[in-house]
Amino acid sequence: MALTPYQQLEQEFRRLHAFRSAASLLRWDSAVMMPRGSSDLRGEQLAALETECHSLLTSPRVSRLLDRAEANLPGLEDWQRANLKEMRRERDHAIATPQNLVSRLAKATSRAEIKWIEARQKSDFSLFAPHLEEVAGLVRNKADLLGKALKLDPYDALLDEFSPGMTAAEIDAIFTTLARRLPGLIQDAIDTQAKHAPLEITGRFAASKQRHLALELMKVMGFPFDRGRLDESEHPFTGGIPGDIRITTRFNPAEPLTGLMGVLHETGHAMYDMGLPEAWRGQPVGRDRGMAVQESQSLLLEMLICRNRPFLRYLQPLMEKTFGVSGPEWEVENLYRLLTRVRRSLIRVDADEVTYPVHILLRYELEQEILNGELKIRDLPEAWNTRMGDRLGVRPANDAEGCLQDVHWAVGSFGYFPSYAIGAVIAGQLYESLRSERPQLDEEIAAGQFGGLFDWLRQNVHSLAASVSTPDLIRNATGKPLSAAAWLRYIEGKYLEP
Repeated sequence: MALTPYQQLEQEFRRLHAFRSAASLLRWDSAVMMPRGSSDLRGEQLAALETECHSLLTSPRVSRLLDRAEANLPGLEDWQRANLKEMRRERDHAIATPQNLVSRLAKATSRAEIKWIEARQKSDFSLFAPHLEEVAGLVRNKADLLGKALKLDPYDALLDEFSPGMTAAEIDAIFTTLARRLPGLIQDAIDTQAKHAPLEITGRFAASKQRHLALELMKVMGFPFDRGRLDESEHPFTGGIPGDIRITTRFNPAEPLTGLMGVLHETGHAMYDMGLPEAWRGQPVGRDRGMAVQESQSLLLEMLICRNRPFLRYLQPLMEKTFGVSGPEWEVENLYRLLTRVRRSLIRVDADEVTYPVHILLRYELEQEILNGELKIRDLPEAWNTRMGDRLGVRPANDAEGCLQDVHWAVGSFGYFPSYAIGAVIAGQLYESLRSERPQLDEEIAAGQFGGLFDWLRQNVHSLAASVSTPDLIRNATGKPLSAAAWLRYIEGKYLEP
């Protein structure tokens, strides 16, 4: 029996998924294993794969099949219709971007990422600046083309790649609320915590022991090591694909909690990816629902679950056993105060959850100004440092502490940063509903039982994949539209307690 147009499209998109999967694993290899001198070669490889993906999506055959499949919508099931909608969306994005631009951007970002690593290690923005200039110019061109094709503002067109359906206007509404409330919240939290300063953890803790503990926690949370692994990289991330997940972190011998929390953050991403419906793997509808939802899963696990007393009651004896330590600094309450300490700090990935949105608001503003030409690349370090001083009262002493701390712009991911703060807001709203529906959650976590947590997330988030919009996903899971209200209630309850 001949395949229907829709069935033929599924075949084409499985091929597309295979190409993208290969590219994702090459990017993981670039960050973890690849010799630094191979960056140009890797850029050529990635450009070839990106070009192949672009050619497939923009081919006349796919366009014809889409038209024919859309003419027979009544003959499709709900998930098939949702899949077809995502196929059309991907095609519209691809066809608006010339193949030459796709190839140039792949090569430029590969070179820029390697130079970013060098510049960060040497704390010298000038080494990276010309590469960022090139990448930003190409992204600007891409945003203009996408915006015209999709009838969106150029920056909204970039946002649509990372958080489909969200616009700068919607983000601004939430960010305005956060910007208004955060200064007072930060100061109140600092004042409250000053009465109960934690004891510092001192000493050296071997990376091998930190890794052992991280692996134990990943195992108890259900991470499938036959389909994933943990490695180290300059910047923690989750790569690979569902079915072959690659988590990375970085371990600091002087800070045993930092690398561990990084692993738990990335495990949140990984469990989301692993929870996506296997039946739709390889199809657009089977992918995650954008980076805001992705970040909600990582932040919910790291910040709301693991930086809390019930989890620490489970973690504390494991740390004592792993590191061979004891004493008041290792007691649950002290660990809690260390992990929830609010500080006006410089590094985003190490920031507490109260100040974290400020780091995102800064990047959100700067990347828009870079793209619209208001901010020159050469002026980025000073603009960054000044605004950090204004917003958080701290000023970077060098470029590594400032505008070189994140890889996102090096790899062309303008429009990605807002998803972190929106993800935190989503996490707060999901957490409120989760606790309401599972009043036994704290007891389960304290006993090292994570099945109930992930069952709820699979039912309400993971299993839906990209079959519904982000607003519908949030409303279905929580009964309310997305707002900052639940996150603010959570922050006030946790950080303003006496």
